[in-house]
Amino acid sequence: MKLNIKAFALTCGTLWAVGVFFLTWWLIFLEGPEPAGCFLNRVYKGYTMTPMGSVIGAVWGFFDAAIGGAIFAWLYNLLVGKMTKTQ
Repeated sequence: MKLNIKAFALTCGTLWAVGVFFLTWWLIFLEGPEPAGCFLNRVYKGYTMTPMGSVIGAVWGFFDAAIGGAIFAWLYNLLVGKMTKTQ
């Protein structure tokens, strides 16, 4: 069974974007804006632990995970195609 690359990429991007958005808001409520530091500050340019930073992180996260999901689905389909040909 092969994966639909576009659907898989869209799903990965959406889930990661929502996760980054809500994680940021959760940390803002627990620790307040601008806690000591976060790994995402180093990965996503412009990301901060602020309400606007949650939107920026969600956009970066969507494209980051969508590209990663597309690569994963493409590679999966490539390997599944080779496995079915050898059997």
